[in-house]
Amino acid sequence: MKELGVGIMADITEIKALIQKQKKGLRDRYGVMTIGIFGSYARGEHGAESDIDVLVEFEKPIGFFKFLELEEYLEKITGLKVDLVTKKALKPTIGKYILEELVAI
Repeated sequence: MKELGVGIMADITEIKALIQKQKKGLRDRYGVMTIGIFGSYARGEHGAESDIDVLVEFEKPIGFFKFLELEEYLEKITGLKVDLVTKKALKPTIGKYILEELVAI
């Protein structure tokens, strides 16, 4: 399992706390309305090579480069690879499963 930048083992509780601390800044800088974790971390099945799957919803479209900047920022604060997905990009067939396992922050 990877370690967070502060030297603690990465689990959903620590990741949620790190992102929660930045929530106001995420809204102010990127227009993030909602954010949550899904995938292996949400299910407690993550391993050493797992990334964090993060679902976001924005107040308004932010553009490709700002989206990449947000993904990099989340990687910086968590110390882990982040796979960022927008709620609008979810395909109906898999989207319902993602929303069912989503851990809101």
